Amino acid sequence: MRYDIPDFTLQTQLSATIEAEDRLARLDERAGRHPVAEGFRERGQFFDAAGALWVAGELVHVEDLVLHDAHMDVRAPTHELTIAHAVLRARRRIWLSDPDWALSPAGLAVLRGEQPAADPSPIARQAGAHSEPDEESDVEDEDDDNPLSREFAEIDAAIARSQRLLDEQAGERGEMVSGGGERPSAEEAKGQLGLLFDDEWDEGARLDAWRLLIPSADRLPACLGAAMLFDAWEQMEPLRRQHWLGGLLISAYLRARGKVTSHLLCFNIGLKTIRHERRRSRDQEVRLRAFLDALALTGEQGLKELDRLFLAKTQMEMRVRDRRSNSSLPALIELLLSRPIVSAGLVAHHVGVTQRGALNLVRELGAKEMTGRGRYRGWGIL
Repeated sequence: MRYDIPDFTLQTQLSATIEAEDRLARLDERAGRHPVAEGFRERGQFFDAAGALWVAGELVHVEDLVLHDAHMDVRAPTHELTIAHAVLRARRRIWLSDPDWALSPAGLAVLRGEQPAADPSPIARQAGAHSEPDEESDVEDEDDDNPLSREFAEIDAAIARSQRLLDEQAGERGEMVSGGGERPSAEEAKGQLGLLFDDEWDEGARLDAWRLLIPSADRLPACLGAAMLFDAWEQMEPLRRQHWLGGLLISAYLRARGKVTSHLLCFNIGLKTIRHERRRSRDQEVRLRAFLDALALTGEQGLKELDRLFLAKTQMEMRVRDRRSNSSLPALIELLLSRPIVSAGLVAHHVGVTQRGALNLVRELGAKEMTGRGRYRGWGIL
């Protein structure tokens, strides 16, 4: 699919670009040296993952995502929650990798799930030189603490065996086609069943066409180039099943350009505040202005979040000023700053106390309860 590069001489785009550039520059400068930078960075991962589903028209509660990430679900995870967790894992993987890794062919292949064993990111390098490249190496390290990890591994193995059987049957049917029919290629036989995939929708070709626009974006200011790339992603739709990856790639692009290097920008937080009519307008100028406004709003909300977290940190540290040096309250403060909500089990696991002790720490610190009646008890920073 071809994408027409817009005319960037319009005054409305230039003014919006200046505003977005200024907001993101201020955010990056403050987030890089702020006392709550680490908590701000990790906390934003959850909000951006939930925002990605919001933009797609699905509602995922951030507290459910936090508990699902800690393997402490209070209910069966929904399909939307599973997708949000995939967005969260992808964000972490991009952040721990080199700035330009996500936009490279190898990085995109890993994010699409095509080459999990060929990951050049620090995550793979930290796995150890003695790890074997088998099928079990695809499992994330975070699943080690999951009590159901063995059962999930058995289910994955059964799915893999079924997939191999289907591929073999598809190959046999290709050989038996009459009239000189050609045997399906290995790429087509790789799980792309007609009920799930559109053979005419060539994701690889569309993704390559999108990547060809990156040099043109590099000649523009960082925010304007990012807006153009995101507009192209929305129009070309390279990945139907992972359309949410576009927002993450834009954040990675801004990091590679050196615009936002202190953290992986939570682009979906600002994007979800833009009306759908503007984001999906037929007028290219309206869409570009909407995406630039989303970048500016992301920077503005990030600055407000830094101030709010710093104020909360100052208030909580006043409560632990005269505590003993081995008190568990400072660890609880760091946990509250890095999570939108915490439960007694989550506090007990991270701080290293019993759940009764976790309740005492939360009460002593004065954290605000954020859950209603009939649900689990959770605390956070209002």
